Amino acid sequence: MNGIDVREAITQAHRAEWARVVAALTRRFGDLDIAEEATAEAFATAVERWPADGVPPNPGAWLTTTASRKAIDRIRRENKRDDKHREAQMVYDDDPPEPVGAIDDDRLRLIFTCCHPALAMEARVALTLRMVAGLTMPEIARAFLVAESAMGQRITRAKAKIKAARIPYRMPSAEDLPARVSGVLAVLYLVFNEGYLTTGPGADPVRQELTAEAIRLTRLIRVLLPGDGEVAGLLALMLLTEARRPARVSAGGELVALAEQDRGAWDAALIAEGHRLVRERLAAAAAGVAPGRYQILAAINAVHTSARDMRDTDWSQVLALYDQLVRIDPSPVVALNRAIAVAELDGPEVALAAVERLEPRLAGYHAYHATRADLLRRLGRGREARAAYDTAIGLAGNTAEIASLTRRRDQLP
Repeated sequence: MNGIDVREAITQAHRAEWARVVAALTRRFGDLDIAEEATAEAFATAVERWPADGVPPNPGAWLTTTASRKAIDRIRRENKRDDKHREAQMVYDDDPPEPVGAIDDDRLRLIFTCCHPALAMEARVALTLRMVAGLTMPEIARAFLVAESAMGQRITRAKAKIKAARIPYRMPSAEDLPARVSGVLAVLYLVFNEGYLTTGPGADPVRQELTAEAIRLTRLIRVLLPGDGEVAGLLALMLLTEARRPARVSAGGELVALAEQDRGAWDAALIAEGHRLVRERLAAAAAGVAPGRYQILAAINAVHTSARDMRDTDWSQVLALYDQLVRIDPSPVVALNRAIAVAELDGPEVALAAVERLEPRLAGYHAYHATRADLLRRLGRGREARAAYDTAIGLAGNTAEIASLTRRRDQLP
């Protein structure tokens, strides 16, 4: 096997196995730092050895075994385990894990550990993106629109707090689940978004393994909390978004805008399931149960996926849903997306005024500049549009999105 093939095998193993190895080591050793460091060392060893020795028949088992040995070596070096009998137990790990809840899934337990209410919400999300999804520090920093150094400090403090507070690695009890689920849903949504539009330069523009894992874990949460509207809403949102993935990137590697996508390539089964969930939540809303953020976002996506053509989109309904969303989530990103619907109903000039009011809070966000560039292009202000496209291209990290922005800029008269 040549070096390129081996590097690709390691990359694929990382995507498939990072969360599983970290979760397994956390269960075994009870320490996030040890689990993460040992997993990283195992992958580094793979980079050194696999090109010469070949990829093992079971890369995941190899990585788990190697990471476990690295963890034991570190514990011994730091004299954290003086009891030799306990060391032997860690080496052989013959005892089956204790029952921890209705669903026995290491990664799900790891998410709830990282999303403990003792941590600030942003720390919970960032830590889980690192521990469970295996995202790099630059990827997580871009997801939060903060500096990489600040994100590194946030994650370090979160791990230290888990250790100092002796937060257990287990599923919460049934009575604690509803209070704990909001942080988990925020994590899963960011994991999904990172997969659907990768932020890291040089990575695949769409990472299906991340979207699939986010959907899988959300389905598990739904089994735990079948009556929770926001869990159902997030699952519907993911399914309706994932359904469009086959038409998301062109054969030439360019991001395809919603208006230009081949709707015949969308996954009809995922759309049907997503629509069914949205209808269930609409029935609950009619009965007086106020919808949450994910339910409204799912409803917006249901409107888009119900239209046979972009021209058939019910933009009045989309805008009404965004108005509802702004009341419970008045973030600048929501306001930016609302402005896109405004452009379809009231014209690009009205929408541009709304977008430019967001500049102080979104100056470092590439989508702000891309949206502004598109509106300026529609208004015939080519020079300003070109400058806005240039800024968006400079801030974007996704190769497919950069290609799309570059084409639109170069098509300006």
